[in-house]
Amino acid sequence: MTASYLQSLTQLPIGIVSMSPSAVLFDIDGTLVDSNFLHVEAWARAFWARRLTVPSWRIQRAIGADSDELLDLLIGGESDSAKDQAKELHAKFYQEFVPRLQVLNQARELVAAIASRGVRVVLATSAPEEELKESQAVLDIGHHTFAVTSSEDVTKAKPAPDIITVALQKGGVDAGSAFMVGDSTWDIIAAARAGLRAIGLLSGGTGAGDLTTAGAVAVYDDAADLLADLDASPLAELWAAQASAGTS
Repeated sequence: MTASYLQSLTQLPIGIVSMSPSAVLFDIDGTLVDSNFLHVEAWARAFWARRLTVPSWRIQRAIGADSDELLDLLIGGESDSAKDQAKELHAKFYQEFVPRLQVLNQARELVAAIASRGVRVVLATSAPEEELKESQAVLDIGHHTFAVTSSEDVTKAKPAPDIITVALQKGGVDAGSAFMVGDSTWDIIAAARAGLRAIGLLSGGTGAGDLTTAGAVAVYDDAADLLADLDASPLAELWAAQASAGTS
């Protein structure tokens, strides 16, 4: 296990409120579904098709950001037309990789364990509807999911806090009664901007140092690692608070 509480009381001026409901917001790509490197491959092919040289490691570091921001980070000097064409090619190539989508180790079990503790599970993603449907089909956790967001809900994706704010609204919870679980710095930054504490997972390819610097209060290898430590993790505050409220 690579996790520890990292300045959890000082990173954000938030206390978990002893009342229900509470929620855990999950990113999908790289957190629950092993799709990040398929996106890297799709973007790399898209840039190559446009005769643009972008190293794959730079693409990986941008994965999880709003597509417009990703393109600004990677090919910011190119025309809007070139960026639009790259975006279209990425979508085309990614569709070819959909059969390779896999659920990350024990991601389903993690979601089920959290739901069984009386905490709402909200999928907080700004993925396009088609990509979201494909990921949900692979995940098969609809019976444990309270609410889901998508690109239809916002005009600006992570690291803007908009999708997190919408996820909180759909989940019927406030920021003090929720955590974000994600794999990219963009997840962590967006959560912080919305007032949530966040847990980082290494399963998307981003290092522990980057996730911690972005504001993660704890970092785990993957969903399986977090599940193994679940009742000792920061998330345990949520069901402990509910139990306390129930006996008060």
